[in-house]
Amino acid sequence: MVKLAFPRELRLLTPTEFTFVFQQPQRAGTPQITILGRQNLLGHPRIGLTVAKKQVKRAHERNRIKRLTRESFRLRQHTLPAMDFVVVVKKGAAELDNHALTKALEKLWHRHCHQAHAC
Repeated sequence: MVKLAFPRELRLLTPTEFTFVFQQPQRAGTPQITILGRQNLLGHPRIGLTVAKKQVKRAHERNRIKRLTRESFRLRQHTLPAMDFVVVVKKGAAELDNHALTKALEKLWHRHCHQAHAC
């Protein structure tokens, strides 16, 4: 039975963990969202989110984007490679509705899966 929980172990929490991903990332992006990924040795994926106030002005929009991104990751966690991911949100992401945002994230997760298997 596959568990679809989102425990603390699946999150990037410290600045050091984020810096690790930013040093040599594999990139997959759209005009509104970029997902940076880097292999880890943990055997499971982890995610970190960066949604800057400068890019998405309203707090409820930032929260919506983060919530949908975490949910997308939670549902895909067992198909993703063992990588640390940082989701970087850019201008224009707040204009995407929930369906478009979810579809864009699915496309980016799929792209990262293909990049990891190509290595």
